[in-house]
Amino acid sequence: MSLSLPEGDGPLRRERLRTARLYFVCDARPQTDLEGLLRAALTGGADIVQLREKEAGRAEIERAAGTFRRVADTFSALFILNDDPELARICDADGVHVGQDDVSAEQARELLGPDAIVGLSTHSTEQLAASAGRPVDYVSVGPVWETPTKEGRPGVGTELIEHAAANAPHPFFAIGGIDTGNAEQVVKAGAERLCVVRAIRDAADPAAAATELRQSFAKTEKGVAPGG
Repeated sequence: MSLSLPEGDGPLRRERLRTARLYFVCDARPQTDLEGLLRAALTGGADIVQLREKEAGRAEIERAAGTFRRVADTFSALFILNDDPELARICDADGVHVGQDDVSAEQARELLGPDAIVGLSTHSTEQLAASAGRPVDYVSVGPVWETPTKEGRPGVGTELIEHAAANAPHPFFAIGGIDTGNAEQVVKAGAERLCVVRAIRDAADPAAAATELRQSFAKTEKGVAPGG
């Protein structure tokens, strides 16, 4: 049975990816209303939402995915599922994000077909360079700073972001410990796209936090203005 996502959606998805500046990753069970949190993030300026859930059962993940899909459609945003390309197909996600030790990008592409978005985590100059020959649409680069969402993985600093800005073979999102207090520093290092978890999820006002993160691009010389 083919697991390819609907044919013909690739160009639209990739155009949305190209213009994206803010990527919000969230689990299925945030300490608040999931739909309200997603709506706030997207209202504030997020372009992509990812469901990253390591502990919940499949049924709960599928229920959460339905919320992600519905809200993303309302805002013409991309919905990405973490780790599992088969579940991404079942949940009608726009694509999947895989790590260095998950299902391979090649397997994800084979399962989902040419129109899906496939993202890959990178943590070093070597992994970034190796992504050039792999069937991915974007990479994440980090963690810039140590973060509880990536336990045991040290921060790579803004030096890797500077390297990625000059050498990344794909569009890249800086990730890891980024918040409203340091986002401009990451953008000044060359990042044109940011990916966050806690900076929006744990904010007292998620929409305002997303807006402030988005505005980081307009405040720096190297940043690309939203939508640019």
